[in-house]
Amino acid sequence: MKCHLRNLLTLVLFMVFIFSPNAEAFAKKLIPMGESIGIQLQLPFVYVAHDVLLPNGHWLKKGDVITEVNGSSVTSVEKIKDQISSNELTLSVKQKAQEKRELSLTSEQANNILPFLKDETDGIGTLTFIDPESKQYGALGHQIIDGVLNEPPDFTDGSIFLASIEQIKKSSPGNPGYKISVIDHNNIRLGNVKSNDLYGIFGSWESDLKESLRKPIDIMNEEEIELGKAELYTAIEGSEVEAFEIDITKIEDNFLQFVVTDKELLEKTGGILQGMSGSPIIQKGQFVGAVTHMFVEQPSKGAAITVTEMLKKKPK
Repeated sequence: MKCHLRNLLTLVLFMVFIFSPNAEAFAKKLIPMGESIGIQLQLPFVYVAHDVLLPNGHWLKKGDVITEVNGSSVTSVEKIKDQISSNELTLSVKQKAQEKRELSLTSEQANNILPFLKDETDGIGTLTFIDPESKQYGALGHQIIDGVLNEPPDFTDGSIFLASIEQIKKSSPGNPGYKISVIDHNNIRLGNVKSNDLYGIFGSWESDLKESLRKPIDIMNEEEIELGKAELYTAIEGSEVEAFEIDITKIEDNFLQFVVTDKELLEKTGGILQGMSGSPIIQKGQFVGAVTHMFVEQPSKGAAITVTEMLKKKPK
């Protein structure tokens, strides 16, 4: 389950932030988080996750959307399962701008393709903050792009869950590392997902805020941010959030550049990892921003957006 975007210079990781409808007006304090979370978006359609060669020589192609089974529209894998009792199924399949085509399958063949069908998008990201007044949360950062569909998916429902880091693949120059995470066994939903927008997913926090060990802190104005020492909150083992030292090296147009100076973090991760975007940045006890990028050739170097800019860019 991956959500990432590459370019020649940097790797856009998972950046997190959330906005209430009037966040700019009243968000004075935020709870800095840093926990890894699992995200599930329920889609209103069924698509094919991998190329599948059928016995009749036809292909179900990666990204194909199954729109109908036996002439009835389908919006979930479960509805397809309900139709498999028939001796033969006719699938109506479409991919983007292509013409709709029909494929005939036996019930046995239909059962064989079920593992390759999906009706949800899953991923792992980092929780940036919770607004204690509005009970809104922010997570993941930039828009979720489904890796098969290559676009932000429409969704009908969404949930976030606490995730635990089981393993780290270290970053090295030219080779971005990543977190290997699993959703907490309790599987308790922390909140819903209301929007998947340019600046991340957001929704309502449903868990008890008293469970957080961190207290709300003031938001630092952009003109008050200084070059030099700051802290990055993130989880690299289990579900424990730790504070790691960084140096802010550049401040420009609501964005920051920083270098990881914490020896423990460098030793364990090599610097910034995929899945670390959204990790809160704190300076002098105030909320500065959230990690957004790593530099692929220099994984100890990262970029961030200021929290005040995040609040200005609230989804409509």
